[in-house]
Amino acid sequence: MRVLVSRRLTPKVEAALAAYDTRFRSTDAPMSPDECRAALAEHDAVVPTLGDAFAAAAFAGPTRARLLANFGVGYNHIDVAAARRAGVAVSNTPGAVTEATADIAMTLLLMSARRAGEGERLVRAGLWQGWQPTQLLGQHVSGKSLGIVGMGRIGRAVARRAHFGFGMQVRFFNRAPLPEPGLPARQVATLAEAMAADFVVLAVPGGAATQHLIDAAALAAMPAHGHLVNIARGDVIDEAALIAALETGQIAGAGLDVYEHEPTVPARLSALENVTLLPHLGTAAEEVRDAMGMMVVANLAAFAAGQPLPNPV
Repeated sequence: MRVLVSRRLTPKVEAALAAYDTRFRSTDAPMSPDECRAALAEHDAVVPTLGDAFAAAAFAGPTRARLLANFGVGYNHIDVAAARRAGVAVSNTPGAVTEATADIAMTLLLMSARRAGEGERLVRAGLWQGWQPTQLLGQHVSGKSLGIVGMGRIGRAVARRAHFGFGMQVRFFNRAPLPEPGLPARQVATLAEAMAADFVVLAVPGGAATQHLIDAAALAAMPAHGHLVNIARGDVIDEAALIAALETGQIAGAGLDVYEHEPTVPARLSALENVTLLPHLGTAAEEVRDAMGMMVVANLAAFAAGQPLPNPV
């Protein structure tokens, strides 16, 4: 079975992939549309990941491949309907990323609330002149309200950390009713109610249904002291509206791990002190990337054996 892997992976995963006729691309740049078309024409299975351009046009030509074993839980870079029409199955890696992504949500929440990014830059610049009673005063997190948008695996993991670790009062907005969320959290009927919390974490899937879900109107529902954290997909937020809200002080701060046109980060966003910017670190722990990769291998093995995929999309 000929397999193309779009990025280099951890040693453990690459060793497992050696069971197949596997080729790894030598660049970490996303696959272009032309590369995607060629990959589908020349391989039995492809292992894509974030940003690889498997839009509808990629499936227009000859298609030898019958599986896209996506490395990652998010698959909004793949036109799943077009893949199915071309006879290509799609799998992903749910579950493996949950705890690590929730950890990054809390990292960003705390960094934004306590102005940790500003403080780190101050020290690195050699401008810190010692402890002062009113220097970089941030906000307390314990006991505050948290709105979670999207109460799937990751949303629940964030809620557990926030409530049991920091005594936060959790409310959430979800597309479907969750009468028994399994933890102390209250479902609200509207997005605006979730956005009205002291802190908001976005944990919805990417895709057309959630693109620009957080627009100027949604941001207007936040209090002036509110902080917004995005660990979902970058285009869930209207980035221009967020920049305007941060520049004018409409909201106090934001913590971002993802961006609307990743890896491009607007200069206006980078220039702001009241935003914490991370380079998509949500799952960046070796054991997590190992687990994701081994889920990919399991999907490939099932495909090769003609068995049902463990993680079909």
